[in-house]
Amino acid sequence: MDPLITAFETALVHEKNASRHTVKNYVHDLAEFHTYLKNYQPDMIEEGGIAIGRVNPLVIRSYLSILFQKNSPASVARKLSSLRSFFQYWLKNGKINQNPAKAIHSPKIPKRLPRFLNVDEVIAMLDLPSEDDFAGRRDKAILELLYSCGLRVSELVGVDLDQIDLENRLVRVLGKGEKERIVPVGKKAVERIQHYLELRTSVIKADKPTNALFLNRRGIRLTVRSVQRMVDQANRKCGIDKAVSPHVLRHTFATHLLNAGADLRSIQELLGHASLSTTQKYTHVNLDQLMKVYDKAHPKA
Repeated sequence: MDPLITAFETALVHEKNASRHTVKNYVHDLAEFHTYLKNYQPDMIEEGGIAIGRVNPLVIRSYLSILFQKNSPASVARKLSSLRSFFQYWLKNGKINQNPAKAIHSPKIPKRLPRFLNVDEVIAMLDLPSEDDFAGRRDKAILELLYSCGLRVSELVGVDLDQIDLENRLVRVLGKGEKERIVPVGKKAVERIQHYLELRTSVIKADKPTNALFLNRRGIRLTVRSVQRMVDQANRKCGIDKAVSPHVLRHTFATHLLNAGADLRSIQELLGHASLSTTQKYTHVNLDQLMKVYDKAHPKA
């Protein structure tokens, strides 16, 4: 591994308090840039690492032109952001005199409205019949909690037993940047979790105790990928003609709250968004619905 990338990774973890997912993405993007330099511009590599002082905007533009051949604008924008942060760190620490990625504009990303389920669709998924065993009860509890609280899937798998208060119907989660927030839990979700907890201890090994709320059959904390796979399977079983992921359930949670009259600031707090502008995308969903009603009902539409 490039020593400059390794040092930057350490800074992300200990100085920026970045999440594991964020650190992983940064390191992956920077390793990809290192590989590009090694293969296409070897004079930009010295002693196994990036010759950071020789990298200029032209080098980065050449790299982006390669990326555009196989990546979406959103992916290219993310990789460029990783480079900006990397060079900015070394600029701040006196390794270079300018940030060669700063002057390069990010590609325009088409605005996409969040996908979400209507009320009938989400009820069909939540009421899907399942086996009354450990996995069946666990999956029911997960689906209810995702929709009830609008959690990110990474937040859900990170919940420990001492972070959920079933009596007061509250869950404490760590969001992006390790920011903590407390979210109310719906009655149905509480019931499903209590039902699951009756069988949770049956999979725990005596030599491997764990405080994780959601476990796999081997008594180990459930992974993000496992939850994504389970939600996809539930979606296919109930025949919803949409791609559904845990994040779609998060969008569904926010959209249904907004449609029911919740204010944006409250939704922002529940979702753990740092900026209200991030939450405002749900107003566009609401306006789209309003326009459809108008077009369907107004005699002059």
